[in-house]
Amino acid sequence: QVQLVESGGGWVQPGGSLRLSCTSSGSIFSINIVSWFRQAPGKEREFVATLHTSGTTNYADSVKGRFTISRDNAKNTVYLQMNSLKPEDTAGYYCRNLIKETGTTYLKFYWGQGTQVTVSS
Repeated sequence: QVQLVESGGGWVQPGGSLRLSCTSSGSIFSINIVSWFRQAPGKEREFVATLHTSGTTNYADSVKGRFTISRDNAKNTVYLQMNSLKPEDTAGYYCRNLIKETGTTYLKFYWGQGTQVTVSS
């Protein structure tokens, strides 16, 4: 079994910063593409950022230049550094990793349970 656990969410004033973490554990052989999504109340879940194993990153236009995705392979952890936060960034943030479990021949997406980010004055 594989589990993803996010942390680092909370309340911050506009213009502030937060760093989210997502740690994977369990019977992991390898972690491929890692991504962050978010979902605001009453809205659909939307893409935020992704990091490929090649090092290539992609960001939603709404967060470009403010958010940075990175990973620490030794810790099986993905980070999302969020700077210059705006009230419209308020949402539940979820990580999604493409993982190959030990003893299998296929990749599968796993989601974390989410961490809440609230940006307000």
